[in-house]
Amino acid sequence: MLKSIIAACLSRRAIVVFALLGFAVAGLFAFHVIPIESYPNPTPVILEITAEGPGLSAEEIERYYTIPMEIGLYSTPGVHVIRSTSFYGLAFVRVVFDWGVDYDFAYAQATLALEQDVTLPGGQIPSVNQNSGSGEIYRYTVQGPNRYSLTDLRTIQDWIVLRRLSTINGVINVNSWGGTTKEFDIQVDPLKLEAFSVTIPQILTAVGNANINVGGREIVMGQQSINIRGVGLIDDGGNEDLTKGYKVDDIENIVLGASNNVPILVKDVGKVEMTHAPRLGIFGLDTNDDAVGSIVVITRTKKTAEMLPKIKAEVAAMNSDGSLPPGVKVVPFYDRGYLIELTTHTVLHNLLM
Repeated sequence: MLKSIIAACLSRRAIVVFALLGFAVAGLFAFHVIPIESYPNPTPVILEITAEGPGLSAEEIERYYTIPMEIGLYSTPGVHVIRSTSFYGLAFVRVVFDWGVDYDFAYAQATLALEQDVTLPGGQIPSVNQNSGSGEIYRYTVQGPNRYSLTDLRTIQDWIVLRRLSTINGVINVNSWGGTTKEFDIQVDPLKLEAFSVTIPQILTAVGNANINVGGREIVMGQQSINIRGVGLIDDGGNEDLTKGYKVDDIENIVLGASNNVPILVKDVGKVEMTHAPRLGIFGLDTNDDAVGSIVVITRTKKTAEMLPKIKAEVAAMNSDGSLPPGVKVVPFYDRGYLIELTTHTVLHNLLM
């Protein structure tokens, strides 16, 4: 049998050569068209669902959040196993689906089950996220001149960079790391609260109402009309220069009430200062022990070869179109393209050898 095959190939050399060339061309075409990954995704569809219950113990979280979410999710088609953990103030549920279940179908069904079958305190809607071992494809840091503090860089990351990258179709999450999250704290004096007959809920309501815009009616002037608006947004002074966003005058002058026809202001019952949220971790890179960075995560239905050019193009646009403050840049330090190039080179080398 083998001799007859060899004889047929030798007697029809032109056909064999053309077939070999056609096979090589088809292989090169497939190499450029097929999305190549550095490694396959070894996991089935996994969804991670979280819900927050501030101030509740782990036992209360289990009773009012975790168990209702588990019961509601068990009716989701294709569920293989559900595992959960209850922390102080946080419920965490992980749903593993059967092999072969489509990610979009699983996500839609789980979200629908949570909306229709689960009722949480305060009408809270749980957050549904994917868990994928191959979703992280791009990492970067936000760097700027020394006049920008860690709080400024984290503000740029959360309000500019994260939002721009989140508009890319296929990016499912942009996880921020490092830096300090800007906050304004009102430290009230209990004795002054008692003296002015002001309560904490009253302060919360007044501050919330002072930070919204309201619309009024119209003033008609001949053939024209002017819309009346009440602008109540609190200004910290950082609209033009981010480094100057530390002013607290607008918060201090919020009216809480009146006593003998004299307005009671926030500064009358406490002290307002700019601080940051309690830090739960730190991010460092090379010689910088405290930096601001992020990890871009894509959905499991997208491929690196498709998503990486889009992310790089968006980063290049942010660094050049004036979206970032002067001197601030988004500096990548890892993307999966390097790993794919190395893997592809290794495969081709072994194939040729």
